[in-house]
Amino acid sequence: MKMFSVSHKTAFVVDHCPYMAESSRQQVECDVLTKSRGQGMIPLAPVSKSLWTCAVECSMEYCRILYDVYPLKKLINYIVSDSEFHILNSWRQEDQSTHELMSALAAVGPPNPQEDPECCSVLHGLVAAVESLCKITEYQHEARTTLMDTADRVANRGRIICLTNAKSDTHVRMLEDCVQETILEQNKMAAGSDRLMSIQQCELVLVHIFPQGEDTLVSDRPKKEVSSLLTSEVHSVRAGRHLATKLNILVQQHFDLASTTITNIPMKEEQHANTSANYDVELLHHRDAHLEFFKSGDLHMAGSTSRDSGLKETVTLKWCTPRTNSVGGSELHYCTGAYRISPTDVNSRPSSCLTNFLLNGRSVLLEQPRKSGSKVISHMLSSHGGEIFLHVLNSTRSTLEDPPSISEGCGGRVTDYRITDFGEFMRENRLTPVPESPDTEASGKSPAERAKAQLERYTRYWPMIISQTTIFNMQAVVPLANLIVKESLSEEDLLTCQKTVYNLVDMERKNDPLPISTVGSRGKGPKRDEQYRIMWNELETLVKTHVAGSERHQRVLDCIIACRSKPPEEEERKKRGRKREDKEDKAEKSINKDSEDKSWQESERLKGALERGKEEQGESEVIKDSPDSPEPLNKKPRLEEIQLPEKAKGPVSLLTMWTNRITVANSRKHQEFAGRISSVNNKAELYQHLKDENGMDLHENGKATR
Repeated sequence: MKMFSVSHKTAFVVDHCPYMAESSRQQVECDVLTKSRGQGMIPLAPVSKSLWTCAVECSMEYCRILYDVYPLKKLINYIVSDSEFHILNSWRQEDQSTHELMSALAAVGPPNPQEDPECCSVLHGLVAAVESLCKITEYQHEARTTLMDTADRVANRGRIICLTNAKSDTHVRMLEDCVQETILEQNKMAAGSDRLMSIQQCELVLVHIFPQGEDTLVSDRPKKEVSSLLTSEVHSVRAGRHLATKLNILVQQHFDLASTTITNIPMKEEQHANTSANYDVELLHHRDAHLEFFKSGDLHMAGSTSRDSGLKETVTLKWCTPRTNSVGGSELHYCTGAYRISPTDVNSRPSSCLTNFLLNGRSVLLEQPRKSGSKVISHMLSSHGGEIFLHVLNSTRSTLEDPPSISEGCGGRVTDYRITDFGEFMRENRLTPVPESPDTEASGKSPAERAKAQLERYTRYWPMIISQTTIFNMQAVVPLANLIVKESLSEEDLLTCQKTVYNLVDMERKNDPLPISTVGSRGKGPKRDEQYRIMWNELETLVKTHVAGSERHQRVLDCIIACRSKPPEEEERKKRGRKREDKEDKAEKSINKDSEDKSWQESERLKGALERGKEEQGESEVIKDSPDSPEPLNKKPRLEEIQLPEKAKGPVSLLTMWTNRITVANSRKHQEFAGRISSVNNKAELYQHLKDENGMDLHENGKATR
């Protein structure tokens, strides 16, 4: 069956109405003679392009890139719409060139601002684009002639790109409805004609262009399906460089292109012939040129970068100094593919120099930039018949050699596959022929369906590399790992899984080592606490993938979460704290062994003093109801005040305990000061006899003050 994709036909519809003559407001400096200008010369004022000029330039860049990469079988039909439509070329291959289109556009000329805008509409061009998609191309006619009686099986798909200045979202929906109605009408006409083909699929890409500095009236919208025949997407873009970037991204998306940036290109400076500078040139080509990167996983290593807010990606390749002539150049290297290239900025000096250098019969090798290790030459630029190709060199194992063993891995980079576990996995999931029986029909599932379901359960979480797993390298987890993949668990299976979890908790309490891989890590790898955290996370991930199987699977997960709710690190920390306190108590007992009895008596005496203080405090509270009442004079010191304040601050050192014990022992060898005994909060009031019964202060002059 001969198929044609959507990219086989592309109809460009460019609005030529008076409002497209409006300025884009992106200024272009024309006065480049700033240094050599003589006195009295008036500098040239900057100019700005119109919306029409921006649309034509960017659409021509779209066509140029397409023709460079796909000189055949990718066709463009260019249509200009004002009061009527103007078709500038046809689907014939000889009309597919930028020279033909530019000559036709020069004949059309710019929009006329004086023309009546009511008579102009982009609808004329959209209708003409749908009619053009129904026409048969040379390649479709050839396919129909070859297939003869199956000509109706040749697909007819196409894309319409419309560059216009829409008024609102309602206007955009009106354009979509018009295209949808026209497709239905044209399909009816094509059904009864041999010269037309019905449209099976059409993509409408509406690009709303508006001047810089203004707010857009049309909102962006991703691709949506209007009907079974039409899909539509809307892009609202500022004129100028923003429009050029958008169409550059669209051409990559529409034709499966990729970007490669050649860095460190040495070029001689025009001003200084003896010096050189390094430049970068971006090239567009088919995405398959990066296929080796995707296979080997070296795309990130190759320098993948993102630009334009992540919408565009480019792979960086470095200019390699050893160059070869084109004569025998490509034969010296084993190439796996050759793809045409197109410079992104074809008019820039670096792109022009690189193009002329290659067209003069030179070939350039390109290498992947690496931070360490030997350089890898992965691509080569060379020209053939006046066209430049990006050759993909074989930088990995050749397909002509013997296939690698499984232990070598993909490209010999991965060597720690779980080969033994995979063999056990194959034995557990071996298929055997089962005869049809009424029992299998009654169960509702055929043996093949049950086998697929079991294979799906066993592979929900199955790491392929030893260094990427911890639990599958532990013998203690084997009972749980073998049971959790079952469709349903019995009560005995549940107990076995819970016992496995408790064994892991016991291992963590004992601080047993785990089989953590240290490949690629510096030093001795993660600490023991981090190892167990990784193990618990992986175990929880394994059980969560099967938790929907039955209620007992959920109970296994609950058991794991319960065991992780109190981290063993805290329990171990508390245990160490209790051991430290026990050691401190033993040290106190050994130091004060002789005065143990006296200390007990002293504590009893202080407790009695505390009780008496509480009783007196109850009486003093009644007296304190009056704000003028003085503090009680016979208040006894509290037990907390005599005890060591360091107790509340944390662990007490041995020196502090020894010093406090000596201080207490020395305090009992002399009579306590009477003022300290009757003090309040370790503060004694001096000259208490100067107060009379009414609490009046008496001074030498005989006057009393409160």
